[in-house]
Amino acid sequence: MRYTTITLTCLCMATVPVLAKDKKPTEAEVQAMMDTYKKLATPGEPHKQLTSLAGSWTTKTKSWMEPNKPPMESTGSAEMKMLLDGRFLQQEFTGEMMGQPFSGVGIDGYDNLRKRYVTTWIDTMSTGIFAMEGTASADGKTITLKGQHGGPGGGHMTHRAVWKIVDNNTQTFEMYAHTSTARR
Repeated sequence: MRYTTITLTCLCMATVPVLAKDKKPTEAEVQAMMDTYKKLATPGEPHKQLTSLAGSWTTKTKSWMEPNKPPMESTGSAEMKMLLDGRFLQQEFTGEMMGQPFSGVGIDGYDNLRKRYVTTWIDTMSTGIFAMEGTASADGKTITLKGQHGGPGGGHMTHRAVWKIVDNNTQTFEMYAHTSTARR
C-alpha cells in the first residue's frame, strides 16, 4: 500500500491580511476573510457553461504547418468531465497529430478572484505544462485565451486560442501560434 501524508497550515492564519507586527487578527477579521474565500470558491455562471460541455465528443482536427499548404486532417475523441464539485472541466483527448498517435489532458476553469478563464494542457508531444488564460464574450460563448512557452530552438512560442461554444453539441477551438527565435 502507498500512503501520502498531507500537512495543512491553518488557512485562517495564512490568509488574513498582514496587520501590525504584534497585532493579532480579530475574530471578525478572520470570519470576514473566510466568508470572502467561501464566496470566491463557489462555482458561478462561467462554471455552469463549462459543465454544459461534460460528456463524450468526437473531434475533427485541421493543422496548418505552413500557410500556403493544405492542412493535415485527423479525427479523435474527447471525454470531458467536471472535477471538484463543478469547479473545473477535465478533457482527455485521443487522436493524431502530424500522423502520429497523440493524447492530451486539459483542465479548464474560471478563476473567480481574477475574473479570468484559465487552462492547462499536457500531452504526448511534450514534457511541459502549457497554460493559457483569457476572457469571454458578454454571452460567455466565445472564450479568447493567450499563453506562451519556450521553443525548442530558443526563444518562445506565443499562442492565441478562440474557443467557441456554438451549442450543446458543437464547439470549435482554434489556436494560432507564432514563434520567436532568440539570436545572438
